[in-house]
Amino acid sequence: MNIVSAKSLTKLYGRLTALDSIDFDIAQGECFGFLGPNGAGKTTAMGIIFCFMPPTSGTVTVFGLDVTEHPSEIKSRIGVMPQDDNLDPDLSVYENLIVYARYFDIVGKESENRAGMLLKFAELTEKADVNIKDLSGGMKRRLLLARALINTPELLILDEPTTGLDPHSRRAVWEKLNLLKAQKTTLLLTTHYMEEAEQLCDRVAIMNSGQIVTIDTPSSLMDIHGGNLEDVYIKLTGRKLVGADA
Repeated sequence: MNIVSAKSLTKLYGRLTALDSIDFDIAQGECFGFLGPNGAGKTTAMGIIFCFMPPTSGTVTVFGLDVTEHPSEIKSRIGVMPQDDNLDPDLSVYENLIVYARYFDIVGKESENRAGMLLKFAELTEKADVNIKDLSGGMKRRLLLARALINTPELLILDEPTTGLDPHSRRAVWEKLNLLKAQKTTLLLTTHYMEEAEQLCDRVAIMNSGQIVTIDTPSSLMDIHGGNLEDVYIKLTGRKLVGADA
């Protein structure tokens, strides 16, 4: 069963073609990655899936629902972990989860129970009453992940989930994402870390200039083109990685 299906998806910004008639499907329970240089169209594709912006033409369905016709229902079943830290700096770790739960009409004991379970999942229970300003970068990323799970999403969208983290903190986030994969949560991510894509993704779509160059498993791509996934990326896009934080 496909959770996401896109056919001839096109997005124009004036004369700029951000997405040029792309096709892709994301199966239930898989981790699917968008890889590509800045400006390739990754963020635009994810924004359309999350109903943040409409396509110019083509169709996108999520859970079998058209993104232009059922945005509210789709959003209620999706979790989003943004690249940027948009946690409320005036609230504690626990309060950030409780307040965010209200957007999904999760209140009272239910929100308290979910927040408690997610703090345990993110290994932040001892930091529940700590102000956001006093968290390390790795802790903030884990809290953003916990917050994205407050509505028990069927699809989790992760935009550069480990950007700026040290190797130890990055692997701690990978561990949490692999636990979600084991629970059959569907994951969609973008990343500049090719090792991250190799570790997490069942399939990747390599994008360039608004088009999908190829979709395949990381292992198959490496077998076909040789080298590691970064070598494949450079060969297919003709562009070197500027850096994981680019």
